[in-house]
Amino acid sequence: MSKSTGNFLTLTQAVDKFSADGMRLALADAGDTVEDANFVEAMADAGILRLYTWVEWVKEMIANRDSLRSGPANTFNDRVFASEMSAGIMKTDQNYEK
Repeated sequence: MSKSTGNFLTLTQAVDKFSADGMRLALADAGDTVEDANFVEAMADAGILRLYTWVEWVKEMIANRDSLRSGPANTFNDRVFASEMSAGIMKTDQNYEK
């Protein structure tokens, strides 16, 4: 946002308009490059929609949890997933040990 272009919002106004979570997502995206950070209202709106979609998906998964797969995790895809997760954990541990 910029005062010079007339689209200035205070923090209270922005939180009232986009919610705290929408603001967090938009602000996190605002400074991702080496260019000057710029808050974009479209990103805050998109963030709110993504959050809503995620909440709806979680509700659907909870409601349908009895129909999800159960049993041992021994398929090829399960083994690949476990391997990738282990590799990611090892990389993270190595970075924090330095």
